[in-house]
Amino acid sequence: AQGHGAKGDNIYEFQIEFLEPVEPNPVCRVTQRQLNITVQKKESNWWERLTKQEKRPLFLAPDFDRWLDESDAEMELKEKEEEKINKMKIESRVPKDPFKHLKKGYLVMYNLVQFLGFSWIFVNMTVRLFILGKGKSSALFSLHSFYDTFHTIADMMYFCQTLALMEIVNSLIGLVRSPLIPAVVQVFGRNFVLFVILGSLEEMQSKPVVFFIFYFWSIIELFRYPYYMLSCIGIEWKPLTWLRYTAWIPLYPLGGLSEAVAIVQSIPIFSETGKFSLGLPNPLNVTIQFSFLLQLYLIALFLGLFVNFRHLYKQRRQHLGPKKRKMK
Repeated sequence: AQGHGAKGDNIYEFQIEFLEPVEPNPVCRVTQRQLNITVQKKESNWWERLTKQEKRPLFLAPDFDRWLDESDAEMELKEKEEEKINKMKIESRVPKDPFKHLKKGYLVMYNLVQFLGFSWIFVNMTVRLFILGKGKSSALFSLHSFYDTFHTIADMMYFCQTLALMEIVNSLIGLVRSPLIPAVVQVFGRNFVLFVILGSLEEMQSKPVVFFIFYFWSIIELFRYPYYMLSCIGIEWKPLTWLRYTAWIPLYPLGGLSEAVAIVQSIPIFSETGKFSLGLPNPLNVTIQFSFLLQLYLIALFLGLFVNFRHLYKQRRQHLGPKKRKMK
């Protein structure tokens, strides 16, 4: 090498004859302070000394920061071997799932389909309410949007809420880690309102409360399903995470209140028509009125909302709460 020192420009060179064969191409790295040359042994074994000559060259000195004697080297190799064995043991305990990618693909597609369905509902209702109503008859059209919601949106809502039954199945078979009870409460609660309260009574289908029920349901799912879809492929978008665990605070109470209003409005209709009432064959001729069961269901509705609120609040603290610092 050529270098400039106290005595001007000089050519520097040295030769080392190693004890045993080494790889012919050493790795060189030049820094501002020094030149590092790494020479690899051809065979990984312990040398008695570095050079063939027994007496070490005067210019050669060991770096004691990196120095290892034979016992230290054996200990280091043993630790690495133990670490490798432990890692293999841990990996062997975790069963390999041959259907992992298939399950992930199914969950991505499920959440994508649900997101598209509820997006269609939300956009359709928003367009009908705010855009198509411009002009002289905007107030009249807005009122018509409220009364005509069920007949324009119901088919897609039927599809989405029927498909939502898979969330209970996914939780039952362990495909997702979400607890079973909140999923059952939400899916069966919504389907009861959709199929029994609204779907079975034509008188309820033209009421404005239908618009609010469908609107609040769709807004909630606009954040929930994309969040789960991205989570399946290991992507986290912080604004979406914040919306997923924050938007429910106003929307769930409003949605629950809308469902309760629909049930209260349906009670007189069920009482008058006697629909779904159950007559028992006994001497007293007792009939269990479905309207009475709906009054009991109102209590269960608010209990179910409390269960979901508690579950979502715990999730919000877990995902958005302050991170706990590890104690040293």
